Amino acid sequence: MAQTKRRRRSKHRGNAVGVVEARGRTGRKPTSSEKKASGPSARASRPNRLDQLPTWKSATQRALIAAAIMFGVGIAILRFKPAQAIVLLPIVVLIYIPMGYYTDLFLYRRRQRRKMAR
Repeated sequence: MAQTKRRRRSKHRGNAVGVVEARGRTGRKPTSSEKKASGPSARASRPNRLDQLPTWKSATQRALIAAAIMFGVGIAILRFKPAQAIVLLPIVVLIYIPMGYYTDLFLYRRRQRRKMAR
């Protein structure tokens, strides 16, 4: 009987829940230059986001995002008319900018004090 030219099909590797667990690396071993830096050296080389002094720009960006969310909540959940929701935007932004900046500044200073105490 003649052989068929069909390709072999890979087996299904799911479990009862349907999660397919990834197999490990099956190719060649990575060289030392291809390996990712791991351990304390990689962590030490990356700057920590919490160790940076807060800026007014970041506070403004967060306030604008919060105002956009508030606009959506005002229209969708609170049933405001669009004109009413738009009137709230500058109020929310003017309250959230200094509140966000000074909250970040407080948290930054507290973190720096704790780092110095160690």
